[in-house]
Amino acid sequence: MSSCEPKHEGFEKSDNNFYYKFNQVGEGQQTPKFDDYIVVDITYKTINDSVFFKGRRKFKLTKPLFKGDISYCFEILNQGDSADFIISANDFFTKTISSELPTFFNDESDMIVSAKMLEIISKEDYQKQKEEFLSWVEDFSDYEKVLLQHYIEGEEISVAPSVTGLYKQTQRPGNKIKVQRGDTVVVHYEGMFLNGKYFDSTVKRNSPFEYVYGTEWQVVKGLEEAIGQMTEGEKAIFIMPSELAFGNSGSSTGIIPPFTPVIFKIELLQVRKGNI
Repeated sequence: MSSCEPKHEGFEKSDNNFYYKFNQVGEGQQTPKFDDYIVVDITYKTINDSVFFKGRRKFKLTKPLFKGDISYCFEILNQGDSADFIISANDFFTKTISSELPTFFNDESDMIVSAKMLEIISKEDYQKQKEEFLSWVEDFSDYEKVLLQHYIEGEEISVAPSVTGLYKQTQRPGNKIKVQRGDTVVVHYEGMFLNGKYFDSTVKRNSPFEYVYGTEWQVVKGLEEAIGQMTEGEKAIFIMPSELAFGNSGSSTGIIPPFTPVIFKIELLQVRKGNI
């Protein structure tokens, strides 16, 4: 770490070209190595504290590609640590996640990443867990297809699925404003199992979810596809196989089991094509 005069008040500058400020020190004794798997609560904000993404992610910590890469930020966190980081927005979107820079940033803008390290899993332990898991879930994929088909038939759903297997039932049409890559979308969603039990609801929390459409690490594939089919103001129900949802490993929180088809009720509240 470097202790040179910081560009941003209250933050220290790292030798790897990012700024950092620790908010909480956990009890972990070891930082992650590149190729380890980590579970992190992440919030992305503009430099003025406008939140454009918030969620929990489990992913492989890859080797940095350039000075200021977000991977360097995660590398300094022990389990239980939380910190704020300031990185280049242009580098994050164009280099790290290979996306267009959202319109509410310019080429010189910085962004804030707030992160809390929840779990660190070594590459070896992750592979061992994966092998043990796959040894007894081999038949779950076929079983899921039967469950999903029985649900579709039982609910007498007549709409055809998309080529990926996503079913859409429109409840209320929207206006003519379609979602495009790089737009900021604001949505209410409620996630349910096929038996009707809820596992998540922004409606119950009274806290709409917003993110930049078309960027990675934001939502599961099925939600991305679903929102892309909607227009502003529309409400719809989407039924999706696990391949579009939480896959063969389930959710990182353990709430959604592996190979579990799910239902999302979505209301697209707003599509923002200008500044936040």
